[in-house]
Amino acid sequence: MKLVITLLTIAAAVQGGDGDFLHWDAKRANSIASAQRVAGDVGKNLDFRVIRTDRSINYKLRATWLTPDVIRACARLEQIKKALTDPQTVQLVAEAEAAGDTVILVEIDPREGSGVIPSDWTATLSPRSGPTVSARVSRGTSAPQLRNLPALAGFGRRDYAYDIFWIVFSRQTETGEQLFRADDREAELMVRIYDKVGKVRWPIPESIRDRFSN
Repeated sequence: MKLVITLLTIAAAVQGGDGDFLHWDAKRANSIASAQRVAGDVGKNLDFRVIRTDRSINYKLRATWLTPDVIRACARLEQIKKALTDPQTVQLVAEAEAAGDTVILVEIDPREGSGVIPSDWTATLSPRSGPTVSARVSRGTSAPQLRNLPALAGFGRRDYAYDIFWIVFSRQTETGEQLFRADDREAELMVRIYDKVGKVRWPIPESIRDRFSN
C-alpha cells in the first residue's frame, strides 16, 4: 500500500512539473549522484601498533546519501542504460522512496589486518552539533535487500575493494524528536567498528528538509 501511495504521489508530481529529471542527460545525472558521496576513515590514518589477525588497523569509508535528488539521478541513469519508459522510471523512484525515510549507501574497505568487517558495526545519523549540545540521533538499520532497487544502487562502477551496505534511517529519533530542524545546517554520519570511529558530513539539502518536515 505504501508503494502504491508513493507511486501515485510521484506520478502526480511529475505531471505537475516535477519530471525534469526524466530529461537529464547522463553527465548531469552522474554529477547530481556523485555530489552526495563523501569519504573518510574509521580509525586513525596512522596506527603503528602491531597488525592484528582478528581485526583491521583501520578502515576506508565512503558514504553516499541517497537523497531524493540522488534517487532521481540514479533512476535516470538506469532509464538511459536500459531505455526505460517514463512510467517505468517513475516507478523506480517510487520503489526507492518507499524503502524508508532516508537511505545512506555505506562502503567500507578494511586496511591491513584481518580484512573482515564485523557484523555488529553501527551507524548513526544526526545533525552536527556543538560540544555542549546534545545531538539528536537516528540509529541505522541494515537493509541488504535494497541492493535490488536500481535507484538505490548508487552510480558508477562497483569498486570491489569495498563492502557495500544499505543503511536506513528514520526521520525521528528513538525519543520521537524530529531528527533535523529548520536551523540545522549539516548532517553527520558516525560509523563505529569495534573501538574505532569515523565521521563524514554533508550540508543538509533542501530535498531532505522538505521530506523530513512532511
